Amino acid sequence: MRIFLIRKSFIKQILLVMLLVAVSVVYTQGYTPGVVSVLFNNDKRLPIYSVETEEKKIAISFDAAYGDQYTPQILDILDGYNVKTTFFLVGFWIDKYGEVLEEIHRRGHEIGNHSTTHPQMSKLTVEEIKKELETTAEKIKAVTGKDPILFRPPFGDYNNKVIETAQQLGYYSIQWDVDSLDWKEFGVEPVVDRVLKRVNNGSIVLFHNNAKYVADFLPIILDRLIKEGYTIVPVSQLIIKENYFIDHTGRQKSID
Repeated sequence: MRIFLIRKSFIKQILLVMLLVAVSVVYTQGYTPGVVSVLFNNDKRLPIYSVETEEKKIAISFDAAYGDQYTPQILDILDGYNVKTTFFLVGFWIDKYGEVLEEIHRRGHEIGNHSTTHPQMSKLTVEEIKKELETTAEKIKAVTGKDPILFRPPFGDYNNKVIETAQQLGYYSIQWDVDSLDWKEFGVEPVVDRVLKRVNNGSIVLFHNNAKYVADFLPIILDRLIKEGYTIVPVSQLIIKENYFIDHTGRQKSID
């Protein structure tokens, strides 16, 4: 009986070849040029959870679906730190707080699409998904003058159909790798500790515009992140726009 020993370096070479083949297949099957998702794990498509970067650069984002009580304070705090962020807005929120959307845009923040009715997107048909995105896109464009390019599925709920439909409409689907859990109203310190312990280069942080303690924890988090050397940018300035793949954790990486 012969026994064959396989070196680790050889295994790595085989895995690299498999990756390159996967990338090649994605390109040749008609996906949007420059956009590659690694489709291992039962061909599951993933949104962008975080971005591979050597820079101490992160993005923070606010989801807005219910209420606007604390939004003016958020905007004033962000101005005080000269920080620009991304607000993901729901269509029915825009209908109720259209003037707040105008103010968010006027202050230089990015607007992302968070659906029209805040449904579980994975349960919708392709046509229903398109309607959710297109209806809110029109509302956003009416104020900003441009089409949104970022989409965050409500509840973080998605499947291949959701990601692929959004991509066909020109969107980068965005999740997060740092969930503040601010909506649970645990208080200021739990949110501060949770965010600061989890943030890393390329992180996307999730906050909510109407979280009870947001005006208290936001300045603390911004102050500490900036002192630690992080640059905070809108999501579209963090993500890679072309020639990338998304690994099994949702981390976006360049293929250059």
